[in-house]
Amino acid sequence: MTDVLVVEDESGIAQFVAASLSAAGLRPRTCATARAADEEIRRQAPELVILDLGLPDEDGVQFIARQRASLTAPVLVLSARTQEAEKIAALDAGADDYLTKPFGVGELLARVRAMLRRARAAPLPAPRLQIGDLAFDRASRELAVRGAQVHLTPVEFKLFERLARSPGKVLTHRQLLADVWGADQVDQLHYLRIYMGHLRAKIEEDPAQPRYLLTELGVGYRLADE
Repeated sequence: MTDVLVVEDESGIAQFVAASLSAAGLRPRTCATARAADEEIRRQAPELVILDLGLPDEDGVQFIARQRASLTAPVLVLSARTQEAEKIAALDAGADDYLTKPFGVGELLARVRAMLRRARAAPLPAPRLQIGDLAFDRASRELAVRGAQVHLTPVEFKLFERLARSPGKVLTHRQLLADVWGADQVDQLHYLRIYMGHLRAKIEEDPAQPRYLLTELGVGYRLADE
C-alpha cells in the first residue's frame, strides 16, 4: 500500500486529508511539525509528502529545501498561501505541485495519483553517464573529459552530480543552492557563479563558450544531454 506522509498542523484538515487518502486505498501517516516530519521520514521514507507551509516550528519552504537533498519522494504543497511569489518559492525549493486551500477532495486525489504515476515512471539516475567526450561514473565518483581524469573538490562534485541527475533539465539557481549548499544559502547566488566557473574551467575546452554546462539566463543551469 502506498505510504503518504501528511504534514499539517491543523488537526481537522490533517484528519480530513488522511481519511480521503485512506478511502482511496493509500496509507497515510500524519504529523503536525517539521521536527516530527523529520523523524517520520527517517523512520520510513514515504512515497509522497503532502505538506502545509505554515508549520509551527519551521517554514514549509525551508523544510522542503532542507529535505530535498535526500528526499526522493514528490512533495505536494497544500497551503492557504495564494500569492504567485509564494508558490514560486515553494516550487523553487523543490516542491513538485501546489494546491491552495480550500480545495476539493477530488482534485487533491487526482493530483496525488498524477504525482505517484510520474514518480514511479521516473528512472533512477544512471550509474554511468556519457555525453560527448564527458564520462561520469557516479558510483566511483570519477569524471573524465576527453579521456583525462578531472579532479573535483567535494563542492564541485556535489554541484556536478546534482546537474547530472537530470541531463537536459533546467535547475533553478535556488534549487541548486539549496541542494548543494543548504536551504539557508539559497540567496547566495555568487557561490553558484564561482563554482560553476571552476567546473567550466576544468571541463570545457572554451569556458566562455560552454559545451556541457549551459546557462539559462535568469533561471539557472543545465547539463547538456547530447
